[in-house]
Amino acid sequence: MKVFTGSSNPALANKIAEYLNTRLGDCELKKFSDGEIYFKYNENIRGCDVFLVQSTQPPAAHLMELLIMLDAAKRSSAKRITAVIPYFGYARQDRKDRPRVAITAKLVADLLATAGADRVLTMDLHAAQIQGFFNVPFDHLYASAILIDFYKMKAINDLVVVSPDIGSMKTARAYAQFLGGTLAVVDKRRPSQNVSEVMNVIGDVDGCNVLMVDDLVDTGGSITLAAEAVKNKGAKNIYACCTHGVLSGNAVEKIEKSPIREFVITDTVPLRSDIKSKKFKVLTASRIIGESMRRIFNEESISSLFVNQR
Repeated sequence: MKVFTGSSNPALANKIAEYLNTRLGDCELKKFSDGEIYFKYNENIRGCDVFLVQSTQPPAAHLMELLIMLDAAKRSSAKRITAVIPYFGYARQDRKDRPRVAITAKLVADLLATAGADRVLTMDLHAAQIQGFFNVPFDHLYASAILIDFYKMKAINDLVVVSPDIGSMKTARAYAQFLGGTLAVVDKRRPSQNVSEVMNVIGDVDGCNVLMVDDLVDTGGSITLAAEAVKNKGAKNIYACCTHGVLSGNAVEKIEKSPIREFVITDTVPLRSDIKSKKFKVLTASRIIGESMRRIFNEESISSLFVNQR
């Protein structure tokens, strides 16, 4: 078993290697003066089970790094190559919802397979049906196994789990079931990319503590507007969590000004070093990802890791 990483999330890769009681493989990643990426394995991987840990959050160079790493592993005669993608980028365009647009999730799936991925392991896809875009074995992990345990320990009373949009309803329902809370949803519309407008709050949140759950927070617009909406409906303490804290633009500033009391994310995307907000708490996904990698290597089932699945 050999574990390598690119530049997207070395901290998480190191935690995964530590969980597996191994070390990250020796490789060389650098750029030419024009930005072109160079990658080389500095150790023999012929006949090895190779795992490449690389999230594909912006910039696009992270995806390109992964493709180059896959190609290099294939050409180095690795026995099996697993692309471990804690955060699968370009997943928001998963269908042709308007004329003359790309389906980037399918494009990335084809690129990964063509570059040499024999298997893909990822966590909380933006749309679960993206699994069907792949013609190689695909393992889909859920951060709910981490986050639900965290909120069980907090033991929040009078809990209502709120989905910030219709798309996250299934996730919110699972959280409500495991945490013993009720369910509500914020009805919104999205007039354009990264822009949302709240229409209604469906469900009773008056006098209750609220937990808002989502898979991805990018600009922070949807979840902060939803938090303001439930606050106006009489909610007491408002908590929020998501798997992938991309937090682009002024997302942190929006969350700081919002009524959200605590925002919990996982380390599938590294929290920017300039973020000093005390509202954020980061939980590591290294244990569940590392355990999945160990079971894949040993040809064991990983279905028992999905106890808290959506």
